[in-house]
Amino acid sequence: MHAAFFLLLGASVARFLLRHPGEPRTPWVIALSIALALLYVLGPAVGATRTLPATEPLRHRLWLGLVVATWVVLVVLAPSFAWCAVPLFFTALRTLPPRAAVVLVALLTVFVVAAQLKLSTAFDPNLLLAPPAVAALATAVFVHMERQAQEQRALIDDLIRTRRELAATERREGTLAERQRLSMEIHDTLAQHLSSQQMLLQAADRTWESDPGTARAHVRTATDITARGLAEARRLVHDLAPPELENGAGLAEALRALDAGPGIEVRFHLEGAPVPLPDRAESALLRIAQGALANVREHSGARTAALTLSFLGDQVVLDIADDGAGFAEARPASSGRGHGLPAMRARVRQLGGTLTIESTPGEGTVLSAVIPLEPTR
Repeated sequence: MHAAFFLLLGASVARFLLRHPGEPRTPWVIALSIALALLYVLGPAVGATRTLPATEPLRHRLWLGLVVATWVVLVVLAPSFAWCAVPLFFTALRTLPPRAAVVLVALLTVFVVAAQLKLSTAFDPNLLLAPPAVAALATAVFVHMERQAQEQRALIDDLIRTRRELAATERREGTLAERQRLSMEIHDTLAQHLSSQQMLLQAADRTWESDPGTARAHVRTATDITARGLAEARRLVHDLAPPELENGAGLAEALRALDAGPGIEVRFHLEGAPVPLPDRAESALLRIAQGALANVREHSGARTAALTLSFLGDQVVLDIADDGAGFAEARPASSGRGHGLPAMRARVRQLGGTLTIESTPGEGTVLSAVIPLEPTR
């Protein structure tokens, strides 16, 4: 629209100079044309000035009034400048409120019709109908574009608001997931280590006078467990893999090194050809084995426990069996010390696997964790 305005203004000046050379009004026409061009150029600068909200519309309207007044004087002196009103239609629609803009467009249209009729040597219906048609078209196009712009702005605002809400939801879900992960990690590592230390130190306290050698052995074992607990605490801080799986150690080696505490023999069996497992799967199976052995130690009264790691092509299976007291049904997840089994189920479920428990009173318990593997190509 800026380019159209200057093109029409230049064409009007050229037409006037060609049609009316050497007339006394020529200097005025040229001076007013220059003034109108300067005022129009100053429009974006005035419009971009950021002042108080109450004074900014006043600046716009003052500028528009000066432009229209200069154009009116030009049209009185030279009616050929009338068609410069077309870009001014859009300027008025952009600057004024809708009703005031429509009134100004109608006045400008009447002035254009009068100027065109003044230039005409005979009555021409087109001169009476064309300017209103152009003004109506310009107004309709502007109103349509403005509605589309408002709808687009509303859509963008909705999208931004929705994106912020989604980001907040994702942050909340991430926080809850991280809390759950840390609770499972703490239960399966630090809490179990502390429980083992407590049992060993209590046993050492009971035998300190009667069997100092056994008591010192319990203290040394508790010291080793403390060292492993410290390594776990540091891993939790740094969010690293389990220390048993560091330095290239595989899952089988880590499971073979597990123990369930004094008085419980742990045996490990490996079946099938081992294949590389994802870090998450190795970590989950190791934590499940640690949690299961902790339950064997605390609740079963077993003397032996067997860990079996089986690679079955499309899945890996970890079985933990003991010869303890067993139970008729699993403890509810809401019980005070019942976080172990729900944590195991959550770990397996996150990897798309299943966890099953078979137990009979007096015949021990078997826990099986099955994790599917992606097919190799």
